[in-house]
Amino acid sequence: MKTRVIAGLCMVPLLLILYWGGLPLVAACIAIAAVGVKEFYSGWEALEVKPSKTIAYVMIALLYAMHLFYFYAHHGTSCLEYSAYLMFWLVLAIVVAMMYGWKIDQRGPYDAMATVLGLVYVVFFSYHFVLLDSLPNGSIFIWTVVLAAFGSDIFAYFTGYLIGKHKLAPILSPKKTIEGAVGGVVGAAVLCGVYGMIFAKAYILQCIFIGIVGGAFSQAGDLTASAFKRKMGIKDYGNLIPGHGGIMDRFDSVIFVAPFVYYLVLFTV
Repeated sequence: MKTRVIAGLCMVPLLLILYWGGLPLVAACIAIAAVGVKEFYSGWEALEVKPSKTIAYVMIALLYAMHLFYFYAHHGTSCLEYSAYLMFWLVLAIVVAMMYGWKIDQRGPYDAMATVLGLVYVVFFSYHFVLLDSLPNGSIFIWTVVLAAFGSDIFAYFTGYLIGKHKLAPILSPKKTIEGAVGGVVGAAVLCGVYGMIFAKAYILQCIFIGIVGGAFSQAGDLTASAFKRKMGIKDYGNLIPGHGGIMDRFDSVIFVAPFVYYLVLFTV
């Protein structure tokens, strides 16, 4: 409980950044990507895998330089055109990371694979916050990412505490229950639905759907992070918040939800 309360207080600055959007959000996502990928790669180093932080930082700089140019200096571009540039970045990131494994006398294929995974999982996934904010109606839905992710976590905790009996993933997270997971999804749907009723009446059905699927994706993100940490033999990715972990420990579920919300809004709104 104490951990969740402190984690919730740490999210207050994030809520202000979501409200402002624009450049403050871009800056926040750059920080999350840079610190998050460092933490993620440090976890791999515990397994004697050596992903390249340098490649990650360079690709983060390139990704956000592209964004700033096309959405600010270039005053925007068509969705199709920017999608092509974004795909170019993704392919380039994968190719450069694979080339990192060429030096086989010093590195192995796991080093290249871990580098790729960090670029996609941490950098590319978190970038969807910025992409969502760039959509015409994105600023409306960007709040549903946080509501779905943290709403699912909070309601899953209390539902599991009150009526949880059946273990969901006993090896990955012994305290999580099936009842808690269901309660988390329902709670996320309710929160997003209430948000839709108050702030986005024309999109209330989309908000509820985001809550349902986003709540499930949030729990999947949390379990995925647990799987990585269990295998790496670490309790937390970092110690940015003393006693409560790092950036990835706080955003592991959020970055799983953001891409889903972005593509839902892009294709259906």
